[in-house]
Amino acid sequence: MALKNKLNIKNQAELSRAEERISKQKAKELFDSGEIDKAEAGTFSGLSKIHRILFDEIYHFAGEMRDVNMAKGNFRFAPLMYLKQSLDYIDKMPQSTFDEIIEKYVEMNIAHPFREGNGRATRIWLDLIFKKELRKVVDWSKIDKEGYLLAMERSPVKDVEIKQLLKDALTNRINEREIFMKGIDASYYYEGYTEFIAGDL
Repeated sequence: MALKNKLNIKNQAELSRAEERISKQKAKELFDSGEIDKAEAGTFSGLSKIHRILFDEIYHFAGEMRDVNMAKGNFRFAPLMYLKQSLDYIDKMPQSTFDEIIEKYVEMNIAHPFREGNGRATRIWLDLIFKKELRKVVDWSKIDKEGYLLAMERSPVKDVEIKQLLKDALTNRINEREIFMKGIDASYYYEGYTEFIAGDL
């Protein structure tokens, strides 16, 4: 059964296809309009803005904190009753060094504040922090899908793997459209979305 959506699509495969096409178009607009640089780096408010822009045409809950408990496999994300508290804590976490930024990213992944689209929105948010604080971004096309997913799975216990993976993929080509677009496609590929090329939409 497909998630309730503004497009009134009932079929999950059809919804996934529409979601990928529309949200990748929105990601492209986010970069081309310069709107990405207006989002607050490192706060839930900034992440919420990114999420809303990506998914507003698809989901009623775009940019809104989830109202259900969520889990992936055996891992439970932040319980609903503590979610607001978790997000307030993340807002206050420092973000001036590489390690601090990754630690903040890992905490936001554990919080998983939205019903859907967390990974894709949060990777854009992470790059925004890197860009503001370190004048770098991640070249996501250099990061292996399985390696990334495993490192993220283990990151709540030990973040050394995800730190190494991301450090090796940092680039100072922070304003290059090609890096951003390839990054969007890689980010979506991690989640199983491979129908469309962002730059072609």
